[in-house]
Amino acid sequence: MFQKLRPINNNIWVKLVQEDTKTAGGLYIPDSAKQDAQIGLVQAVGQGTQIKAGEKVFFGKYSGTKAGEEYIVLKEEDVLGVIEE
Repeated sequence: MFQKLRPINNNIWVKLVQEDTKTAGGLYIPDSAKQDAQIGLVQAVGQGTQIKAGEKVFFGKYSGTKAGEEYIVLKEEDVLGVIEE
């Protein structure tokens, strides 16, 4: 679809972070057993948001609007937390 977007208002442009396809024990997880990603890396933010580009965020499973397979647009209220590493 597209890889760059300048969000407006309190929207956030996020690139989804895919989960590992292999468990710690070495087993591979089939595609049918995977869940949609709920973690993303913020690419860009609209004016007035507390979240910054480059942060990793956790959000609800049914939040936002998908933009292709890799990206999603979220409202700031949909973000449950910022992941600190």
